[in-house]
Amino acid sequence: MQLVWFKRDLRISDHAPLAFAAKQGAVLPLVIDEPQIHFAQDQSFQHVQFREECLSELKLALFKIGAVLHRESGDAVAVLERIWTAIQFTHLWSHEETGNALTYHRDLAVKAWCKTRHIEWIEYRQFGVVRRLNSRDGWSDQWDALMRRMPIPDLKTISGIVLPTQSRIETQASGFADTKDKPLRQRGGRNAALTLLSTFLDGRGANYSKGMSSPLSAEQVCSRLSPHIAFGTLSIREIVRAIQEKRDENDSLPPDLRPKGMTSAMRSFEGRLYWHCHFIQKLESQPSIEFENIHRGFDGMREAQFDASRFLAWSRGETGYPMIDACMRMLSQTGWINFRMRAMLASFSAYQLWLHWREPSLHLAREFLDYEPGIHYSQIQMQSGVTGINTPRMYNPVKQARDQDPGGVFVKRWIPELQSVPNDWIFEPWLMPSLLQQRYGMILDKDYPSPIVNHEVAARDAKKKLTTFRNNSEFSSTARAVFNRHGSRKSSKHRTSQSTQKPRKEGNHTKTSTKADDQAAFDFG
Repeated sequence: MQLVWFKRDLRISDHAPLAFAAKQGAVLPLVIDEPQIHFAQDQSFQHVQFREECLSELKLALFKIGAVLHRESGDAVAVLERIWTAIQFTHLWSHEETGNALTYHRDLAVKAWCKTRHIEWIEYRQFGVVRRLNSRDGWSDQWDALMRRMPIPDLKTISGIVLPTQSRIETQASGFADTKDKPLRQRGGRNAALTLLSTFLDGRGANYSKGMSSPLSAEQVCSRLSPHIAFGTLSIREIVRAIQEKRDENDSLPPDLRPKGMTSAMRSFEGRLYWHCHFIQKLESQPSIEFENIHRGFDGMREAQFDASRFLAWSRGETGYPMIDACMRMLSQTGWINFRMRAMLASFSAYQLWLHWREPSLHLAREFLDYEPGIHYSQIQMQSGVTGINTPRMYNPVKQARDQDPGGVFVKRWIPELQSVPNDWIFEPWLMPSLLQQRYGMILDKDYPSPIVNHEVAARDAKKKLTTFRNNSEFSSTARAVFNRHGSRKSSKHRTSQSTQKPRKEGNHTKTSTKADDQAAFDFG
């Protein structure tokens, strides 16, 4: 009797646990609805709904090959004990999971339970993450080796076990303070994922490298596969294989018939798949980064100065900076924003608002449909300047608006109270004379708030505070230890095209781009 536990791998294709369990005997596919995990601080109603859509297709896919998806609700160990009592299964099969602290401790409890019942728990790598990694040396070669293997062929039929379904979680349950779904979010399921992958490789992603930075173009040119990778409706290996096949197909065409832009787009996108695993490896190697600064020399820098009113204005999109507010409002409706804007939101909260990263990280986790803990906490700390191995990157929200939304189209779409404001004033409405405010029907602090801080002054103050901590005598030795544990060893193959930029001026303060680690972001595609 083989029990296959589906967690964040909601597919039957390229699914090692299912494929190898089916070779050993009758299989019971299992999904556990765990209220303590689904209703945690980093989860929101959109995550439950997206998962439901994925599970609906998984159930049908399993049925077509002869298996019935068994679903129960409750603590994982209690559920496994109930099933074991019924069928005395001998093996538990699953993918490894690098999740938050709740799933980490859940897995430890399951491991201990398996030992008491003499059950062998067999786990397979889903991503390029390595358990019990001693050194980052050679890690990228392991990633390459895993991704170059052929995806596991689809199963045609298996011998399924059927058990009565126990009580399960209700998706409309009151486990969340807000049970409103995001009206414009992506829909779940493998079919949607395959469509996105196909359209991206067939030309939708031709402007990927250039268009990913602006929220005007990123919504279309990015792959939009990140939530599907997070929930496992597609494996990264399947995506890498599809990229290779499309590359070979394009190379076989005469030069004048090859899709323009797709060669560089696929190279850039594949690089971001690598960075996806690179960042998750950090959380796998150091689970405490969900709660603690990666570089402990920054402890105490912001924690005691947390301003709840600033946090509330930032989270609601009411900071008085149109680009910040537009991005946050788009997130509240769609569950997605492109990587540069995510980095800007995190940077603004950390530097201009001087908020410790923990509460902003939880808010963004709830807002991001594609929330992946390993990427999320590594990135939020990097954008907050507390890793010790990345040069601080302070985004100027006015300059970003002018660069990424020069006509004010994005801002006006998401901030209707600024619809009538002329483009000359759209990104700095607080500078508009009162007579013009009356003419255009936008009265500052009545229709739209004044800036919560002076972003230039706040950035300079933040830089001084940050420098004080970085000048500590023990800073460098701790930073070296952080790099040895987490730093990339990859040279150029998996870096993006901007990985060697020199520091440059942005607005009235310095923005710096560092080497490889700075280039990956919350959304890898």
